[in-house]
Amino acid sequence: MKSSAKPAGNKSNAPPVPKYRQILDDLRDSIETGRLRPGEKLPTEAELGQRYQASRITVARAVNELTQQGLVARRAGSGTRVLTRTEGRGHVFGLLIPDLGRTEIFEPICQGMMRSPLARNHSLLWGHAMGETEQQELEAEQLCQHYITQRVSGVFFAPLEFSAARDRVNRRIASALEKAGIPIVLLDRCYAPYPSRSAHDLVGIDNRAVGYLLTQHLINVGANRPVFLYRAHSASTVTARIAGFREALAANRLGFSETMARSGDTADPAFVQRVLKELRPDAMLCANDLSAGRLIATLTSLGIEVPRQIRVAGIDDVKYASLLPVPLTTQHQNCHEIGAIAMKAMLDRVADPALPIRDILIQTTTIVRTSCGAHLKSETKPLHGTPGAPCLDFETWA
Repeated sequence: MKSSAKPAGNKSNAPPVPKYRQILDDLRDSIETGRLRPGEKLPTEAELGQRYQASRITVARAVNELTQQGLVARRAGSGTRVLTRTEGRGHVFGLLIPDLGRTEIFEPICQGMMRSPLARNHSLLWGHAMGETEQQELEAEQLCQHYITQRVSGVFFAPLEFSAARDRVNRRIASALEKAGIPIVLLDRCYAPYPSRSAHDLVGIDNRAVGYLLTQHLINVGANRPVFLYRAHSASTVTARIAGFREALAANRLGFSETMARSGDTADPAFVQRVLKELRPDAMLCANDLSAGRLIATLTSLGIEVPRQIRVAGIDDVKYASLLPVPLTTQHQNCHEIGAIAMKAMLDRVADPALPIRDILIQTTTIVRTSCGAHLKSETKPLHGTPGAPCLDFETWA
């Protein structure tokens, strides 16, 4: 076998190829060209280390990627051998995502899975579009049974939310997959109530930190009475975001009461009016961008200016967040990266079921746009006001 290292005289501006990648490419080329035949054993890691002048850790990383790509298989006591085309055709994984097509985050997550180089030899099964909330529970369990019948290698599961029976249904689905011996990688959220955790890998973001960071940002730009708005029966991610919201208030000595986190429909003017009248907020942090976009529309219909009279922020940074009539301040999560890492987590789990359960959290970024009023800090006109500040009387527009 010939090393694929670039010649010393290479003047390319491209970054140098990592050593493990050189080994990986050379071994893969040997397999694909037939220099390493199906069934043939690879040299030991020690022998490969000598051949490529690399550490055993570097060699192991290259061989592990060959395993994930379905080209070789490790067998305890018998080394690593090249798989036949039938053996190495890859895995079939199921997608169990009731909200697929309903929210903006799961489509790019799935795209991230499919575009991952690690997905090259593997397939994803997509379930049919699910109905309204009342039908999702039954259809999710039916899809789960379909995947069990199909004997898929693993299931990417985004637990149901918003239905009253979601906890029972999610646990039944997880239990059925566990009994069938099918690995689960959770996407975005766990089905166990926060702060509990299930016994499955999860790929998402640190929702508690997100709630804290956005609340702190609103306080930094002048908010003194922020509230948190969310939809009833939301996933545990929202509970974690509320925990971060509460901690930011405590850190800034603003105090917290349970009423400062309200569940309701931000598209409902009556709900929004009640929150404004009872809590007298100067900022509203919504559990996601969809709720924040609806809130901006509701406030506008009530004659309230965002952000001059009340600040608004969301979470997710969906593609329309910058296109709203008032561009939305939000917390960006890289959904494509979540998908790519979820694929790697699944392949890791399939290759080694004894791995410790992992929370793999992707870094987020605060995206500051018009809705939080950062650019108008000295010009804001609060609804309820402070001494000496102009304000609108609630009764004039309630």
